[in-house]
Amino acid sequence: MSDTNTPEPTMEEILASIRRIISEDEPVAEPPAAAAAPEPAPAPVVHAPEPAPAPVAAEPDDVLELTQLAPEPPPPVETHGDIEVHAAPPPVAAAPPPAPAPAPAPVLAPLAEDEPLMSHTTASSAASSFGQLAQTVSMPKSGQLLEDVVRELLRPLLKDWLDHNLPAIVQAKVEEEVERIARRRMS
Repeated sequence: MSDTNTPEPTMEEILASIRRIISEDEPVAEPPAAAAAPEPAPAPVVHAPEPAPAPVAAEPDDVLELTQLAPEPPPPVETHGDIEVHAAPPPVAAAPPPAPAPAPAPVLAPLAEDEPLMSHTTASSAASSFGQLAQTVSMPKSGQLLEDVVRELLRPLLKDWLDHNLPAIVQAKVEEEVERIARRRMS
């Protein structure tokens, strides 16, 4: 059994342990051989774009932190005979255009306190339009709620719909139930 009083390792200790294990598992790079083969004859000069510098190999102690970005892989290289063709780098997304400056707020002249918001002719025109509307639509009795008005208006519509559709709905449901009972008795 383990001792319940031993403290659990912190996240930093766990990460340090993982780094140590990884660095122990990586093989140590051997120094390049001093006696290399003789240099080959220089190749003819071909004017091509310079290749990107090769990425530097990470040392065993160099660990990529979770807050760092991974290095981008070098662009692919195609060879056509003696010529190396480097692929074009992917297009860089352009920065979004700056947001347009907000338009200045219009300056309104304040109304005098005794000056009406609408002219007399506009107010009388609106009042007559509301009067015509009141005459064409039967207004509810005083003290009557909107719910009662809606109920009165919907009652004839609902009655008409039920008269046309309820018999067919009841007939279909009865047939479904009879079929269900008949299947249960057969099985």
